[in-house]
Amino acid sequence: MCACTSISKTVPPLRLSGGTVHRMHDFPSRFIQPRNIDIWLPDDYNTSEAHNVLYMHDGQMLFDSTTTWNGQEWGVDEVLIQLMGDQLIGKTLVVGIWSVSANRHADYFPQKPFLMLPQDYRDSLVNEAMRDEQTPLFSTDVQSDAYLRYIVQEIKPYVDANYATHPTRDHTFIAGSSMGGLISLYAICEYPRIFGGAACLSTHWPGTFQTDDNPIPQKFADYLQRHLPDPAHHKFYFDYGTKTLDALYEPYQKQIDEVMVRNGYNASNWKTLKFRGADHSENAWRKRLHIPITFLLGDE
Repeated sequence: MCACTSISKTVPPLRLSGGTVHRMHDFPSRFIQPRNIDIWLPDDYNTSEAHNVLYMHDGQMLFDSTTTWNGQEWGVDEVLIQLMGDQLIGKTLVVGIWSVSANRHADYFPQKPFLMLPQDYRDSLVNEAMRDEQTPLFSTDVQSDAYLRYIVQEIKPYVDANYATHPTRDHTFIAGSSMGGLISLYAICEYPRIFGGAACLSTHWPGTFQTDDNPIPQKFADYLQRHLPDPAHHKFYFDYGTKTLDALYEPYQKQIDEVMVRNGYNASNWKTLKFRGADHSENAWRKRLHIPITFLLGDE
């Protein structure tokens, strides 16, 4: 069990529609830089009843728009309350893993596909790629394998030991958007015995902000061709909009969809949706979050 001593059982600054957030400040790690972990529990949380667990990236963006950098949120508490109230999904708690802004690209870029790129190209990304004129895209070498160990070997054991969870694959899911979509699909491929489903919203297939002569999407497709988990026991959800950054994604997503078909996925365990007019933002993801959650966690 993790010795997490700095815990706010209720987080006063968060405005929630329901439920309670337990915050683990700077949840420690042997593998990666510590960061805050928010655990959302429904109002009727009962320690005698096991819950599904949904792990989500960019945890600081999930619950309260008054505390986020852009004034937007996923509305996770509202969506979960509605779906559980309508009995579309079973009892569920959410683990929001905060991102560290400077390290987000290094944490979320799938490491094995990255290592499939030529060495000189990898070096140019880490040393030269920029988010904007002042900000490097990568603050350090890609470290997503360490980030996933943080989740699987440190966070998940703590959650399962301290909360009423179903610890098995069939009740454990992972979700994120943009780069968070990439790390979610990487997580289920690398840990198919841990995660039963992944929701990848507005998945950032280019990996960087360059589209011309970009070898990265093909490496993602090559990796998935070899590493997709058994479709008999896993579900994938993908989507994309048509505005702002999402306008780039359709041709790459279609390439990935072909990989899914070749590996035996069908409508029962895989969904890709296009949302016309939707942009690349928490407001857009909030409007459709109920769809992947119902698809992954819904009672069949």
